[in-house]
Amino acid sequence: MGGIVILFAAVAGYFTAKLINGETPSASALLVLFMMVGLGLIGFIDDYLKVKNQRSLGLGGWAKIGGQGIVAITFAVLALQFPDEKGLTPASTSISLFRDLPLDLFFWGSFIGMALFIGWVYLLVASASNGVNIADGLDGLASGSLIISMGAYVVIGFWQFNQSCATVTQNLSSCYQVRDPLDLAVVATAIVGACIGFLWWNTSPAQIFMGDTGSLALGGGLAALAIVSRTELLLVLIGGIFVIVTGSVVIQRAFFKITKKRTGVGRRVFLMSPLHHHFELKGWAEITVVVRFWIIGALCVVSGVGLFYFEWIYGI
Repeated sequence: MGGIVILFAAVAGYFTAKLINGETPSASALLVLFMMVGLGLIGFIDDYLKVKNQRSLGLGGWAKIGGQGIVAITFAVLALQFPDEKGLTPASTSISLFRDLPLDLFFWGSFIGMALFIGWVYLLVASASNGVNIADGLDGLASGSLIISMGAYVVIGFWQFNQSCATVTQNLSSCYQVRDPLDLAVVATAIVGACIGFLWWNTSPAQIFMGDTGSLALGGGLAALAIVSRTELLLVLIGGIFVIVTGSVVIQRAFFKITKKRTGVGRRVFLMSPLHHHFELKGWAEITVVVRFWIIGALCVVSGVGLFYFEWIYGI
């Protein structure tokens, strides 16, 4: 299974980098890897059941939701532990865009705040992991798009390290309060490298597939990077292609149910969802759909990283 290869390569790449530099792995990076391995295990069980039963149905919907919930809850609890010498924990209790917004989920007390934080983390994790899973329908689509999205976090991590409040002496109002930003760039680089190696064999005609093992793990890694880098809402742009693909499924199902309830006959917005299959039925070649979706994803990422940079310059 290609997903196992991706996971192994990403984890091995990160720890090799730490070993070469003689550095201790950071809590933030380990949490990202924990998220990936945890969701990858759920995906592996799903893939295994599909192969064993020789049908497309693996884990049931509620079982998969429950598994994602366990991983997300564990991540959320651990992400508020392990303060560094400045008291920074891997995650923040505030919702973030380019940095933390003045919206602290613990405003209503620790119990309600923790419940809200866990719910917020679960929403991000479920959305990102399922979004990548839905996009993994054409050869190279998900893996190529992930290289671009994960590449954004390489840039963001390096920039946050360069402008960290722990190191800069000027422009303190625009510095970043993020724990382990450089290590986040390193782990993102390891994931990018793993995806590049995988894409070599995953382009059309694909010889290897990531399966749910890879798609859930990589989507979870994307969500984890957004949480620990304090760019949660920015993930909508950085993972824009996954938002578009997932949105097409939501629109298709909602429109079908509404029209069926009102007229007795369900109608569809797209020839088929997810969106990439709509264009296939329109006559586009598979490779054409994939490359054009990569371009759209890249435009979303450039927009997201551009806004991230402009916020630092102008404080938007």
